[in-house]
Amino acid sequence: MLILAIIAYMIATIGIGLYAASKIHSSKDFMVAGRSLPLYMNFACVFATWFGAETLLSISATFTRDGLQGISGDPFGAATCLMLVALFFARAFYRMELLTIGDFYHKRYGKFVEIITSLAITASYLGWTSAQMTALGLVIHVLSPDMLTLNQAIILGACIVTLYTMFGGMWSIALTDLVQTAAIVIGLLIVAYFIGGQAGGVGNVLSHAQEAGKFQFFPSTEGANPVDATRQWLAFIAAFLTFALGSIPQQDVFQRVTSAKNESTAVHGTLLGGAFYFIFAFIPMYIAYSAVVIDTSYTELFQSDDTRHIQRILPDLILGKTPVWTQILFFGALLSAILSTASGAILAPSSLFTENVMQPFLKHLDDKTFLWVIRSVLVMFALAATLMAINSNSTMYEMVQNAYKVTLVGAFTPLVMGLYWHRSSTQGALCSIAFGIITWVSLEATLPEGSQHPWAIVPPQLVGLLAAFLGMLIGSLAPQLIKTPVIDESKSRQRPQREIGH
Repeated sequence: MLILAIIAYMIATIGIGLYAASKIHSSKDFMVAGRSLPLYMNFACVFATWFGAETLLSISATFTRDGLQGISGDPFGAATCLMLVALFFARAFYRMELLTIGDFYHKRYGKFVEIITSLAITASYLGWTSAQMTALGLVIHVLSPDMLTLNQAIILGACIVTLYTMFGGMWSIALTDLVQTAAIVIGLLIVAYFIGGQAGGVGNVLSHAQEAGKFQFFPSTEGANPVDATRQWLAFIAAFLTFALGSIPQQDVFQRVTSAKNESTAVHGTLLGGAFYFIFAFIPMYIAYSAVVIDTSYTELFQSDDTRHIQRILPDLILGKTPVWTQILFFGALLSAILSTASGAILAPSSLFTENVMQPFLKHLDDKTFLWVIRSVLVMFALAATLMAINSNSTMYEMVQNAYKVTLVGAFTPLVMGLYWHRSSTQGALCSIAFGIITWVSLEATLPEGSQHPWAIVPPQLVGLLAAFLGMLIGSLAPQLIKTPVIDESKSRQRPQREIGH
């Protein structure tokens, strides 16, 4: 019964995604849904894209193990990111009428900076997309352990989500997100009510978590020496900022802003989606913690050498302690969360890479051919992310956090300074990118996590962010050996029969 229901849901999702292909008439339709989404669809896209596998499986399990201290990045940092985007970036992005976030770097700093930042942002998506592929494979594997290994299940799941995204693009994401948002909200609320009842009710679960110290948000440094206390605080801050700032210069965020039908919708859709995401992210945490209240043996998953196993708390609980109808609701919500996020996670970097990195080689293509190039790149990116998922032992939360470190040190400073500091220049942007990425990579390589070296007290991404900011100041205020180009909009991105962003 459960397997049949899940198969039917997957077929229906693929059908909706393929139906969306009928709305694709240009690359603009494929990448930003023709800039036509109303508020309810824009809100659903923001929420469903961010409420992914790591929220349901990984963040909930991390909270159960570490409490609020372990999840400062997501949902706290992630929700802060969406608030910042809505308040300080959405209007500017929308007014520029761009197709990708890479177009901003092109208009502000020129072609070379556009390519470098687009490559960095594209690379950052590998970790996020791999997390979704891992989750999708985990669900399929849990439901059919005797039929498919975990890696085989990951490959199957990747094929499913790639299929409908390849044809429907942003329209497939928008339409399926409506269904998936409803499935997530309704399914998880019912499951939470049922599981919470088995654990003795909301009051009992919350009091148990309180007594276990799970609501301690800030690092507990009582009895720790000053060095260890500082290390804990900086790690906490770094996790928060990695999500709050590092996920701002991302194509998926940009696409949801620019897919809205007008500027007001772009702002309000992002605000509402971010606020609802933050509130609803606590539902799977409540369900996961209820699991250890019901049966303490679930904490044995925390002892596994493969850290991915902690993510099995919810699937194991649902399969072992609930009736079939609850299992259908839970896995329907889970698959909805994964599919909505995974589809956006492969479309965003594929659009960015094709439009902003490959463009010099494609400028003579008509729009129909260009559209198929984007689809081909999407398939290649999905393949790379799937291979990474198969070969990684990190949890989804760790994979997503590592992904945002790249954009934090390599793309955030040129973006925010380019919008709000008129003296920022191409030379400054190049220095910022070089200083940030080189500093971060060097520290990651020489001072791995757990190192006792004095410099290791500061997380590498924080040092990289500071270096990027200093690089922008130094490069922009120094004599300009590299001139900031003046972009001729009439000649920029000329392609026959192409609707373009700049």
